Amino acid sequence: MKNTRLTLAPAALLAGVSLLSAAHANEGKDEAAIRQAIASRYPEVQVTDIHPSPVPGIYSVMSADSVVYSDRTGDYLFVGPLVETKTKMDLSKQALDERDSIDFSQLPLDKAIKTVRGSGERTLAVFADPDCPYCHNLEKELAGLGDVTIYTFLYPLTSLHPDAKNKARAIWCAVDRSATWHDWMILDKAAPAPAADCGPDPLDELAALGTRLKIMSTPVLFTENGHRVSGARSAAEINALLAAAHADKLRAATSSPKNARS
Repeated sequence: MKNTRLTLAPAALLAGVSLLSAAHANEGKDEAAIRQAIASRYPEVQVTDIHPSPVPGIYSVMSADSVVYSDRTGDYLFVGPLVETKTKMDLSKQALDERDSIDFSQLPLDKAIKTVRGSGERTLAVFADPDCPYCHNLEKELAGLGDVTIYTFLYPLTSLHPDAKNKARAIWCAVDRSATWHDWMILDKAAPAPAADCGPDPLDELAALGTRLKIMSTPVLFTENGHRVSGARSAAEINALLAAAHADKLRAATSSPKNARS
């Protein structure tokens, strides 16, 4: 029996490898079939990525700005968000956010409203519209965070809120931008006064940046590890994201070649 077990072990391992190889081969065939079907039936759609979704037998199909779902043949598409009922998480939005993560160090932080709470050791960037109701809700949640530096990039969506750009300029031109933003977004005080001539503002530059980052709605958050989160979140959720991002930053710092040599 002992020898039998020893001879069966390599066989079982080889069988496992064969099954894994077959699964990858089938996925490759499925992906090719889906690409061919979409290319022939929707030639205007540029597919960027196809991979198995959390639902067995269903594939995620990504384009530049959306994700849909397909059967193995590409003959049937499911259009709409994929929601995990246990957590109520929008997995479609999460997938796009993960794909569209950024290099946080490339953000023009000098073009943002800077707010420091406590030690400010954790860092968060927020793209927000002063007339966006979801941004107002988010700001109330952000007000409960401690030990964080928040960089708010004014990102008025004038197609939805025609006066948002005027308010954004007025806030940017205020003597205390952070306090003025707080008063408007959280305290619901009167709208900021029309801006005096304070020179150029960064709004057009930020609009171009948002286009490059594929920001089509607000709010959008970026943690210091570059992770993107679309939509308002609770203070508890944001705290968890900040903790994970800050831990990533510390790990990266301790494992850098410079620290390894010291």
